[in-house]
Amino acid sequence: MRYTGNDNDELLTPAEVAKRFGVNPKTITRWADAGKLTAIRTLGGHRRYRESEIDALIEQHAEPRQERGRDQHPFRTRRGPRP
Repeated sequence: MRYTGNDNDELLTPAEVAKRFGVNPKTITRWADAGKLTAIRTLGGHRRYRESEIDALIEQHAEPRQERGRDQHPFRTRRGPRP
């Protein structure tokens, strides 16, 4: 679902952003909570993200996915040892 903000920038839902990054929508929420993404809140309290910011981040971290390992995702944070 697309929304337009005050500056005519498209606003994306967490699911749309997650699809672009290839991660779970909850991960997008975590990145926003950690300050890695800027979330805009709707009147209903839902998060939306500026398409221009997302596109810039994707371009900044653009490299072929097959060359990156799982632990080398541009925003991945380690929460502890993996099983």
